[in-house]
Amino acid sequence: MAVSDPVADMLTKVRNANMARHEKVDVTTSKMKLQIVKILKNEGYVKNFKKVTKDGISYIRIFLKYDEKQAPVLHGLERISTPGRRVYTGYRDMPRIYNGHGVVVVSTSHGVITGKKATENKVGGELICSIW
Repeated sequence: MAVSDPVADMLTKVRNANMARHEKVDVTTSKMKLQIVKILKNEGYVKNFKKVTKDGISYIRIFLKYDEKQAPVLHGLERISTPGRRVYTGYRDMPRIYNGHGVVVVSTSHGVITGKKATENKVGGELICSIW
């Protein structure tokens, strides 16, 4: 079955696996998804990730992160821009998620980066998702 929004599908898989306290989750690979997972890793929301090939299909295996009480470190993932409603912003109007405690992922001319880096580089772009 074809998925109309692969990024939203990935975010939903990660969100569901996180709520079910799974150790890992596999999502199909794309350049955009790989960049979002790298941001999740760099910001400390997931333990690690690796690319896996199974039956000729490439996957990203994401290892989820929990604190000492087995509570998820990742509290929320939300898609902002959808295929039916694209959301763009300039660097001056970059949204802050939970007063700076969350991260917004932005697709810019400099690649897929966090909102903080986009503001530092003075570039705007399409708001992909928010993480907190």
